[in-house]
Amino acid sequence: MLDIRRLRADKEGVLKALEKRHGDFPIDKLLEVDEKRRNTIKQVEEMKAEQNKISKQVPILKKEGKDTTEVFAQMKELSNKVKELDEEVRKYDDEIYNYLANIPNTPADEVPEGEDDSDNVEVRKWGEPTKFDFEPKAHWDLGVDLDILDFERGTKISGSRFSVFKGLGARLERSIINFMLDLHTIDQTYEEIWVPVMMNRRAMFGTGQLPKFEEDMFYVPQKDLFLAPTAEVPVTNLFMDEIIDGARLPIHYTAYSPCFRAEAGSAGRDTRGLIRNHQFDKVELVKFTDQETSYDELEKLTNDAEEVLQKLNIPYRVVILSSGDLGFSSAKTYDIEVWMPSYNRYVEISSCSNFLDFQARRANIKYRDENGKVKFAHTLNGSGLAVGRTLAAILENCQNADGTITIPEVLRPYMNGVEKIEKK
Repeated sequence: MLDIRRLRADKEGVLKALEKRHGDFPIDKLLEVDEKRRNTIKQVEEMKAEQNKISKQVPILKKEGKDTTEVFAQMKELSNKVKELDEEVRKYDDEIYNYLANIPNTPADEVPEGEDDSDNVEVRKWGEPTKFDFEPKAHWDLGVDLDILDFERGTKISGSRFSVFKGLGARLERSIINFMLDLHTIDQTYEEIWVPVMMNRRAMFGTGQLPKFEEDMFYVPQKDLFLAPTAEVPVTNLFMDEIIDGARLPIHYTAYSPCFRAEAGSAGRDTRGLIRNHQFDKVELVKFTDQETSYDELEKLTNDAEEVLQKLNIPYRVVILSSGDLGFSSAKTYDIEVWMPSYNRYVEISSCSNFLDFQARRANIKYRDENGKVKFAHTLNGSGLAVGRTLAAILENCQNADGTITIPEVLRPYMNGVEKIEKK
């Protein structure tokens, strides 16, 4: 959520930044309502001052034995007007809140302007696209041939875009999760968190999923709860309505969770295999920082996510998202895209974002700095990584001419020493 004071002080600057989003945002209407609210509050304050002034006359009149009926009538009339104006202020507050809730974050200056993902800018590459001296297969064919993935039974029991992992496929999924968590908690700087996967509306609003993206969420009406679309939601909201001791910052958390997305509006896109399922596993990285160091922390977070693919020896690239592809809450995002032979292109496997104080304002997450001043924290997150997509990338990049899969060395201890997946 943007700071209303920033909008008042620098309306033109905010509008210029939001132009990169290519949307129509009601800044003028918002500020018009804000002006009405402030004027109404001024009226209330003036009337309350008048109430106090008149009330002081009562004991004087009584002492002099004079009639106080008119004075009490004036006080009652003022009191009724104050109640009416207080109700107006509450309505203005709701209107302002609704406007702010639907205005996205302003992109950072270095975010390239663009319409969509075709305008994303490559920052760096690691490794070269995998080449084969045979015709490579897609992961959905490899998984079925090796009897480690079962899409038909996933559809039978749950519907389209659900998958069943079998045998060494199930073990590989679990091994990837454990490998990622060990890397982030032992070799890197993250503390592991285990969180619920059902969120209330307040939490979903805090990280920006609600109200704009409610149709993309799976909802449990009996409890008025949502299934987590990512562990970003529960982990970020751990500090909802709290003031963090600034000496603790930065705080680095990692969490595994199953994730659930309705994928509304994505019909026809990446519908085969593991790339765009309704349920998938993910290891998330979340950071809470002060207001001065968040962009440095974004670079480190992105590097930490990249290390997963480096240790797996799978080629990838990093792109900075254009303004047209930038998420609602983000000020700057790097996507890590893994090479997928079946697509003959790079496919997103992690988004690493700096939200500045946008989420913190929605969730009311603050910290107290060394001078005792309370400020809104900056929040960041990124996938470290999407597990199903990582498994798909391993199958496709590590396949052999005979249809077997060579397990990356770093995963073999988690696979009980298995070096290859082959037909039973």
